[in-house]
Amino acid sequence: QVQLVESGGGSVQAGGSLRLSCAASGYTYSSYCMGWFRQAPGKEREGVAAVDDDGSTSYADSAKGRFTISKDNAKNTVYLQMNSLKPEDTGMYYCAADGGLCTLDLDGFGYWGQGTQVTVSS
Repeated sequence: QVQLVESGGGSVQAGGSLRLSCAASGYTYSSYCMGWFRQAPGKEREGVAAVDDDGSTSYADSAKGRFTISKDNAKNTVYLQMNSLKPEDTGMYYCAADGGLCTLDLDGFGYWGQGTQVTVSS
């Protein structure tokens, strides 16, 4: 059974940083695409960043230059380093995984964590 458990969320002032972690279990982690998504209150869930099994990455325009996705195959963990945070980054952040094409399309991910809340104040 695939399990994804996020951690590292919290409250931070604008300009600050947070590092999210997602611990994965129950499947061959290294061969999966891993992604981070977020959902702000009243808005649809959107892709933030993804990392493929070969280490290639993709980012939403809003994340480029500020966020970095990485993974540690030995620990079965994927990270999202978020710098220069803005109030509009506020939302619930979800980790997702799947073995298919690695994009920021929500429909491409079949496994999801419960989320971790990020709140950025101005």
